[in-house]
Amino acid sequence: MTEHTVRSFDDQLKHLKNLIVQMGSLAEAELEGAIAALTRRDTGLAQSIVGSDSHLDELEQEVANLAVRILALRQPMASDLREIVSALKISSDLERMGDYAANVAKRAIALSQLPAVKPAGSIPRMARLVQAIIKDVLDSYVERDPERAVDAWRRDEEVDEMYTSIFRELLTYMMEDARNISACTHLLFIAKNIERIGDHATNIAEIIHYLVLGRQIDRARPKGDTTSFAVVRPGEGAGGGSSSEAGG
Repeated sequence: MTEHTVRSFDDQLKHLKNLIVQMGSLAEAELEGAIAALTRRDTGLAQSIVGSDSHLDELEQEVANLAVRILALRQPMASDLREIVSALKISSDLERMGDYAANVAKRAIALSQLPAVKPAGSIPRMARLVQAIIKDVLDSYVERDPERAVDAWRRDEEVDEMYTSIFRELLTYMMEDARNISACTHLLFIAKNIERIGDHATNIAEIIHYLVLGRQIDRARPKGDTTSFAVVRPGEGAGGGSSSEAGG
């Protein structure tokens, strides 16, 4: 970030950046807490995660108000304009990540009242990967490091592949025993919420690349989610290779 003749302009831009970092830390903590509530079947922790989501909403509004004020008073151009527009976009992605984490916590409350099912163990592994991506994306924002952002961006494909595997496994458990349907349905939505958090982290990585370099990433986003084509037939096992793919 370049220094400006008017010191207050620099202070406003720094405050904007700090708000984004604060939102990122909160979104990351919400996901971590929601997954802890799920694995421990801790309804108290889950309820606290749901309650804390309003703080992210407030911070997003603060980012929007500050951005509008800077645009009106400073009429920024070039990199300064990218800084402000990027902050608006990133804050929106972070707020949505918090919403998805809160949804995970809500379903953790429901799951705590049902018998545990085996596939629940796969979901924390996917969440840890998403958390690592979020951390790298936030670090790349602070350090203005587009290469680190692109590295995180590439790993979203692995999240998609894990989600596809969990999706197949959960379908199989529901087909094998109807008593698993309620728990597995909640787990399906939880897995999808975590996958969507990964998508929003990937969006932020793309924004950071544009913020620093002034251009989009010159490759198509890697995708590994094939759940739209997944078919699990009665009698097939819970292993990832037992289901077939229809379509291309």
